[in-house]
Amino acid sequence: MKNMLTIMALSCAVLLGCAPSEGRERMENNKDKRSIDRENLAKATFAGGCFWCMEHPFEELDGVADVVSGYSGGDTANPTYEQVSTGRTGHLEANQILYDPSRISYDELLEVFWRNIDPTDEYGQFVDRGPQYATAIFYHDAEQKRLAEESRDRLQQSGRFTRAIVTEIKEYEEFYPAEDYHQDYYKTHTTRYGYYRLASGRDRFIDEAWEDEKGKKVVKKDPEPNGDSEEVLGNFEKPNDEDLQCSLTPLQYEVTQNEGTEAPFRNAYWDNKRAGIYVDIVSGKPLFSSLDKYQSGSGWPSFTQPLEPENLMEKTDRSLRAARIEVRSKHADSHLGHVFPDGPASTGLRYCVNSAALRFVPKEDLVKEGYGEYLTLFEKE
Repeated sequence: MKNMLTIMALSCAVLLGCAPSEGRERMENNKDKRSIDRENLAKATFAGGCFWCMEHPFEELDGVADVVSGYSGGDTANPTYEQVSTGRTGHLEANQILYDPSRISYDELLEVFWRNIDPTDEYGQFVDRGPQYATAIFYHDAEQKRLAEESRDRLQQSGRFTRAIVTEIKEYEEFYPAEDYHQDYYKTHTTRYGYYRLASGRDRFIDEAWEDEKGKKVVKKDPEPNGDSEEVLGNFEKPNDEDLQCSLTPLQYEVTQNEGTEAPFRNAYWDNKRAGIYVDIVSGKPLFSSLDKYQSGSGWPSFTQPLEPENLMEKTDRSLRAARIEVRSKHADSHLGHVFPDGPASTGLRYCVNSAALRFVPKEDLVKEGYGEYLTLFEKE
């Protein structure tokens, strides 16, 4: 997706690795994650280029119940992604937002929209070129039209952009939800999405255009039940720095706490072939399995996927000239390594991890060390 040949060249062949599924009923059947009465919801429809990139800026807002990716503005009924991607249907990639007007205003949604696009580009958005990636606001009533025009005029008069704002403000006619595999792509394919977004240039543009107002944001949602709470994190509490220096070797401390990198081919697990799991050296939380380990030739332990994705977090690392995706342990906030889109075909990913950030628990010790639930994984070998 998204001018994929260009993205492959920019980010080392990121592959989607998923198949389209049937079903266009997400608007009606999607579970309301915030238990908001849908009878009181309003709709807002925006086109901001890649609809993957416009989902999460709206989904994280307080008062937003759902964000759906789809197609709007064209003449073809029920278009497919393949049809829209030709640029000949008249449709734009768009997002429809269901929101509670008593909790978030249309003006606030407009503010988020403007801050996530280049409104001066009439030929697409960032790396994605073509009429299907143009920007637009599809107003649902006269009030939305008035607010959209006023917000556009304010932005133009602010002088933030030297070129004219070309984002169209058009009357809403129809919205067709995209195929299921496009929905919540930033959640279902976090790493692939991360590499696509890095390569697209969108974040770099946003950072530069809005540098003076980085701290100004629309109110976000409160943490949802069962989110990053003590219940999820278990009983682990990260030790203070003095205790960490006592419990870790100098190399382990340097890698996990100072984002260091150990020497390739001269570390504990790069060629370890024993069956078992790898846990976070600080928190003890399970991270990777030997079943997903492979010889990448890099000289560091390499895995095609995590054992427990919820125990990891990813962030953009700009310490080198080329931006990378850093992998950290979620519970201890320790640096582990990086993930790259050049792995085996099974996932297309290579989690390149420092041995010093890991502790290996062999299969025969899983029960004894409290990881018995993972024993069944190796009974299939």
